[in-house]
Amino acid sequence: MTTHFITVEVNLQKNILKLHEEIEAELGKRGEPLRWSITEVDTKKQTVHIEGIITNSSN
Repeated sequence: MTTHFITVEVNLQKNILKLHEEIEAELGKRGEPLRWSITEVDTKKQTVHIEGIITNSSN
């Protein structure tokens, strides 16, 4: 198993539950999220920047 530090950008959602789901889905495309945090909110572009740690299985 390997860990990776990644950054992603997702669309800002008015509903906090939908925002959480979108963040988890985007991180899940790259691996299993261990932890993540919102590091920036861009209100002009309506996006949020996420930094996270994910794991991937080594084959």
